[in-house]
Amino acid sequence: MEKNIFGEPLQSCCSKPMTGYFRDGLCRTISDDTGTHTVCAIMTKDFLEFSALKGNDLITPMPYYQFPGLKEGDKWCLCVSRWIEAEKEGKAPKLILEATHEKTLEYTSIETLIKYAFKEKSS
Repeated sequence: MEKNIFGEPLQSCCSKPMTGYFRDGLCRTISDDTGTHTVCAIMTKDFLEFSALKGNDLITPMPYYQFPGLKEGDKWCLCVSRWIEAEKEGKAPKLILEATHEKTLEYTSIETLIKYAFKEKSS
């Protein structure tokens, strides 16, 4: 069973749009996943523009790859290296830590990830 950064069962990141290396909603990875898509993030306009400037346009739909294009508020399994790059530039989106794979901890600290934790607004 896949685990999140807390060592608990990995939760689904998103199914609309369907995300993950395996397009199963989970931010899990295998050695063939050269991008290590392990970070469950909530897209922001700043991050999407940053990613496009770095050569990875996540905004434009690509039907051939069944990719709908992302908009602010969408959840998506990001490459851990792109998220770290965005974090260093002040453009990192919030994360859903329960859906962020434990492999992410090989690249950054749990303390850094917790700083970006998405928190539901209590009513």
